[in-house]
Amino acid sequence: MSVNVLYKTSAKATGGRDGHAATLDGALDVKLATPKELGGAGGAGNNPEQLFAAGYAACFIGAMKFVASQGGPKVPTDAAVTSTIGIGPRSEGGFGLDIELAVYLPGLSRSDAEALVAKAHQVCPYSNATRGNVDVRLKVA
Repeated sequence: MSVNVLYKTSAKATGGRDGHAATLDGALDVKLATPKELGGAGGAGNNPEQLFAAGYAACFIGAMKFVASQGGPKVPTDAAVTSTIGIGPRSEGGFGLDIELAVYLPGLSRSDAEALVAKAHQVCPYSNATRGNVDVRLKVA
């Protein structure tokens, strides 16, 4: 499947989970720290799972707005998505992710909200990237 790329960005990381990451344009610049749960010291800094969680949540709202622009129900201005990303060893070896998206759509009926979330999950690039590899649990709050 080909992609008609409309936007690209690049980031460089050094030092792994206890290092530094920044986009090449300087818009994002973060210190990285490994959480205690993964054997690190914890402390100041972010980790890849936090960055992924923030990106997925924001992108999913964008996907819902796209669906709305195609004739779906309007996304409330106070809509919110909480993305919870877990990481741990896989039974098959290596490490894997556990993903849950809790979607808050105040003012929409449950059926409209569930339909919007289901359609957004089909167009969101993060959902498409994980599909077939990571189960993503969707909850309408």
